[in-house]
Parts: sequence; structure tokens; C-alpha cells
Amino acid sequence: MSVQVEKLEGSMAKLTIEVSAEDFEKALQTAYNKEKGKINIPGFRKGKATRAVIEKMYGKDVFVEGAVNEAIPDAYEKAYDECGEDIVSSPKIEVVTAEAGKPMVFTALVALKPPVTLGQYKGIEVEKQDTAVTDAEVEEKIKKELDLQARYETVTDRAVKDGDQVVLDFEGFVDDVAFEGGKGTNYQLTIGSGQFIPGFEEALVGAEVEKEVDVNVSFPEDYHEESLAGKPAVFKCTVHEIKEKLVPALDEDFVDDKGFDTVDAYKDSIRAELETAKISDANSAKQDAVIDKVIENATMEIPEAMVETEQRSIVNEYAQRLQSQGMSFEMYMKYTGMTAEKMMEQVKPQAESRIKSRLVLEAVADAENITVTDEDLESEFKTMAEAYALDVDKVKEMLGENGTKQVSEDVRIKKAMDFLTDNAVEK
Repeated sequence: MSVQVEKLEGSMAKLTIEVSAEDFEKALQTAYNKEKGKINIPGFRKGKATRAVIEKMYGKDVFVEGAVNEAIPDAYEKAYDECGEDIVSSPKIEVVTAEAGKPMVFTALVALKPPVTLGQYKGIEVEKQDTAVTDAEVEEKIKKELDLQARYETVTDRAVKDGDQVVLDFEGFVDDVAFEGGKGTNYQLTIGSGQFIPGFEEALVGAEVEKEVDVNVSFPEDYHEESLAGKPAVFKCTVHEIKEKLVPALDEDFVDDKGFDTVDAYKDSIRAELETAKISDANSAKQDAVIDKVIENATMEIPEAMVETEQRSIVNEYAQRLQSQGMSFEMYMKYTGMTAEKMMEQVKPQAESRIKSRLVLEAVADAENITVTDEDLESEFKTMAEAYALDVDKVKEMLGENGTKQVSEDVRIKKAMDFLTDNAVEK
């Protein structure tokens, strides 16, 4: 295998990769072995016809497409390693020649890591974040904690109030015609939760058990179901059960269940928790402000292919999160009306931001000769091991050489970020 690199404008490059005739012949044989079982030849049992017989009947190039698909991934991977270029995008492949008995040639259009010219990156001025915790914030946090412990008790002597949990039947009509998806039976709804379209829950306040009530609302103009967007509707509703929300008191019994001796000790713990969160948020805000300014001061030209690759990475990450929650990406798109193209466009700003942040941090690390020590790596391995409940040696084994290199580069980037924030000026 051989590879030639042609540098193009805009940090792009074309790799011309040649697979030897011998290696392409191996790929042809592999393709034959995979596909022969699907081919029927008169006089031969299925899968038993020789390659020569099949090629004579269907043409000598019958296995070329399969061989090309076999040869390209391995050849590109080797070219990637051998070319010495910092490739930052998925390749766009084009086959030049592919014929039995001859070398196969294909090209790979790729983006290369673009150069970055740093502007000012030391002494960046950022707004100082307030990390003080007020009494009102403590009380609000405690209120939320009490709400989490709330229970619901059925009431029969009054109508629906805000905050109640109700069980109801409903059916929606537009122009006196019931619409698909607008019907529910024994549906549990908390009034004020914002679960239904605006105005629906508020209109149920005052409803009495087992008495039908008409709820008149209009669908939002941007409603995901276009046939209903902006249209007035009537929901015929019958409340079967009303449950009142009972919030526990902040007393010795409540805090004892939380592991505290007194109410004051519990409040102190809440204050400390809020302070920790505020400091963390302030640090994140400082980092964001610093990196935004460093990017603004820097000069770089990002290849579109690099952005597209990052966009796909973000979409794939989201699909994996959905999968972990029990929903396929296809199901999500069906329910939301989203398409892969829309999502790619939606995540483009995030992709560009990620790329720019990474590039300037790499440039800062280079400019400041930031390195990663063995101690830095061991500390990161330990953190990863604790996060995944694994032995450090197991983490190293799972990462392998390439994974370890990536971890090392990630640590270097973190150190560059720490350098920038340590040298920033808060005002």
C-alpha cells in the first residue's frame, strides 16, 4: 500500500491511496467467500460454485464492489497512520480504479487540523461572580426539599385547586371533530405542572368531581403537530378524583430523617450545599468567559468537513443517551417531528464552539509548553477508576495505547484551561 498527500486550500487534503494488486486479490477472495452462498449456479449446490465459474457467468468484476468495501477501511487506516498529517474529519472516499489483477486506487478527501494564531490569552478580564448564599435561597431550597417529601391525600368536600393532583378523562375537539391523540382515560395530572398546553390546567381549577366541564384553549402557534398549531379547541373533561398536596413541616422529625440533630444544623448543611454549587457554577462561568474571549482574540479558519464530523459526533452522543433511556433515535424523531438534517443544523453552533475551544486550548498548551507528567496521568486513571468502580490497572488495560494517548491529551487540555483561568483577572 502507498499513500500520496496533496495539500489543498482551507486546511483540506486529498490522500491518494494505492492498494497493491496482491492485497486487492485477497479482498476479492474475501468478497467471494462472503457472497458465494447467496449465488445460484446451475449444476452446483448453493455456495459450492468456484469463483472462476461465478466470474465466467456474471463477469470478472462481479466481486469488485465487495472487494472495494473490504479493502478501503484497512487501507485508509494504514494511510491515516502513515501519512503523518493531523486529520480531523471523516474521509470522503472516491474510487479511482478497481479491477481484478491490478492495483486498486482510491482518494480520501479529509480536513487537516487548521493553524491557530493566538491573540491575547493571558490576563483576560472577566466579571467576578457572586458566590454568596442568601437566606432566601436557603429557604427556597428547603421548600423544594419539603415538596419532594410531599404526599397526596384524596379529598371529597371541595373543587379542584391549584397544586392538586387529579385523575380525569378528557377528549379534545377542533371544529366539533375529535382529533387523534386528544383523548385520555384516568389520566393523572398535577394542576400547575405545565404538562398540558397553556390554559388547560388553569381552566380545571374549580372543577367538581364527576361533573363534566368544557375547557376552551388554543394550541400554540409553534405546536409540533402542524394540523393543530394555532387552532382553538374544546376539551370535554370529567374529574374522577382530587388529591390534595400535603407538605411536611420543617421540624425535628423531618430533619431527623435527614440525619440531623436540629433544624439549624439542617439549614447549615443546605447553605453549605448551595455554596459549593455556586462556587462550581462560578468556576464554570469563569472558564466559559475566558475561553470565549481567547477564541474572540484568536484567528483560525475551520474546515466545513471538520464541523460536519463534530456535528455527527454530537448527534451520535445524543442518540446514545436516548438509547440508555430506553428510546431509539428513530422513535425520538418520529415523536418530535425532528429529522437527521434538522438536528445536524441545530447542533452546528455547538460543534463549532467545541472545535474552536479545543483548538485554542491546544494552541495555548503548545505556546506555554504545557506537558503531562506520569503523576498527572495516574491521577486521571484513578479518577476514572473511581467513576466506573474499576481497578486502575483494568482502566489502563481497557484504554490501551491509543486510549491512553487520548487521555493524556485531554489532561493537557485541562491544564491549559486551568492556566488560562489562573491568569485571568476578575473585576
